[in-house]
Amino acid sequence: MDLSEYLKAREELLTAGNPACQQFFADNGYVLEYAYAELIFGNPEQAKKIFLSIAGHDIRAHWGAFLSSMCMGKLEGYPSYMELRNFFEIDLQLLFTYYIGNYVENICNYSDWLFTINPEIYKYIGRVFLKNDYIDIGLNFLKRGKDKFFNDPELHYLLAEYYFRTNKHESAEEYINNCLMILPEYYPAISLRQKLNNNC
Repeated sequence: MDLSEYLKAREELLTAGNPACQQFFADNGYVLEYAYAELIFGNPEQAKKIFLSIAGHDIRAHWGAFLSSMCMGKLEGYPSYMELRNFFEIDLQLLFTYYIGNYVENICNYSDWLFTINPEIYKYIGRVFLKNDYIDIGLNFLKRGKDKFFNDPELHYLLAEYYFRTNKHESAEEYINNCLMILPEYYPAISLRQKLNNNC
């Protein structure tokens, strides 16, 4: 099989393109991708079964099975810190790409519990909401993150970005300062300060 066919199908899956990619994955033995397609196209129970079939030798599949449970509003299993770090934000964005609001809501309902495993979870959620222009919901999660994990410079940067986008420049400057106090060489904050100064 031509690699280009796989890459095309994978791109279609990631960008809400042709749903026929699901059958391509099933027909050609791409089990992980097929499981993701089942999840995205509304079959989380079946997706979980497929993920579990390879979870013993694929860490992404182990995560996918847990993700499928969360999408159904259940907690079954336990993700690792690294699974949340490596896969959570990417997959939450994928659900936004497909406008699967009920999945997103179910996942966000577990944010407090997920925080006990990975304290960056509020930041991940907030960043995805910001990226998709649900900025006030994003702000809520970023503030929760800042209140519980103050020493994360990225959180302060993202809060500064929110306030910059909403033209609240004094607050943006405050969070830029917080960020640079924690990590003085953090370039995104330095760059945002330059933009802020240019707009004043």
